[in-house]
Amino acid sequence: MFIDVPNRFTVAPMTRTSADEHGVPTELMGDYYERFAKGGFGLVITEGVYTDDRASQGYANQPGIMNAVQADAWRGIVERIHAAGSKAIMQLMHAGAQMQHNNYVDQPIAPSAVQPKGEPLSLYGDVPGWLEPTEATQSDLEHALNGFVASAKKAQEIGFDGVELHAANGYLLNEFLSTHFNQRNDEFGGSLDKRIDYVEQVVRAVRAAVSDDFVVGIRIGQITVTDNDYQWPEGETAAVKLVRVLAEAGVDFIHTTDTTVDRKPFANGSEKTLAEVVATETNVGLIINGGIDEANYADYAAQFPNALLALGKKALANPDFPERFKAGDTLADLDFQMLLPKATLENEWKWRAEQGVE
Repeated sequence: MFIDVPNRFTVAPMTRTSADEHGVPTELMGDYYERFAKGGFGLVITEGVYTDDRASQGYANQPGIMNAVQADAWRGIVERIHAAGSKAIMQLMHAGAQMQHNNYVDQPIAPSAVQPKGEPLSLYGDVPGWLEPTEATQSDLEHALNGFVASAKKAQEIGFDGVELHAANGYLLNEFLSTHFNQRNDEFGGSLDKRIDYVEQVVRAVRAAVSDDFVVGIRIGQITVTDNDYQWPEGETAAVKLVRVLAEAGVDFIHTTDTTVDRKPFANGSEKTLAEVVATETNVGLIINGGIDEANYADYAAQFPNALLALGKKALANPDFPERFKAGDTLADLDFQMLLPKATLENEWKWRAEQGVE
């Protein structure tokens, strides 16, 4: 196992937009993350945390890790997770084109001046539409890379067990892999090798900046938060190439995400899933995510005996899922009213009080 955890149940990263207006984590966020650890999850992965003072922030009240005040607030949270017996990984995220709010700049950057498909997510802030991004310059990309590196170093300094680079769900690193977002004509666009290159550079830079015993992973997937249909045109070939490059670059784990773990996602009709590609093509750690619940957990655990299983909706509905599962207690389904009109912790706590649910 790439990280020593008490069990394979993992909290998937979930956007909660509950930091203060300056991106500083709050006491309520500490309660939220500690609750999962006390509920028996062996590993907690944070929501996406922005990494620099330019275009990385994607949402209002998104937490950051770019300055000492933000880092100190995270220190208290990770200490609470550890005290409850769990390990903690911080997810590092650059919004790219999917920027709905930013305290530092007015316009997003992306591989190319291409907007996301669909509409912005009202759960994370009500905005009229996607802004048109500017094509990232070499200076922009260097700043973004340095943000990932500096944030990883801060995460290690304040006690996290590792970081996860967010290269899924349509954010910046994922956008470089996408032929929808990436229409560049330089060394970072065009062929599959070129589309992977910037992601590889970020991985290598982060890996080199932290100690060998600090975990560095990456989350990958084809779909975005507003486009469940996108596929890499090279199909399974793209997935094989990508995961091999990531493994060679030094990641300790790859976290796959899809609508369901067992969806056959590739354009060329391959029968493999993305998780199966990672498991068969690399020797790195594996975290799988997508529709995992009490009904299918055992099947996925047997199919991927060395993987951690990341729960999102089920973890939100049951912060003590592992304890309930072990005891054979009833497990709730997620009531989306908990997340309305915006997926903040304040709204969740209010809903729980009204429903009499702890």
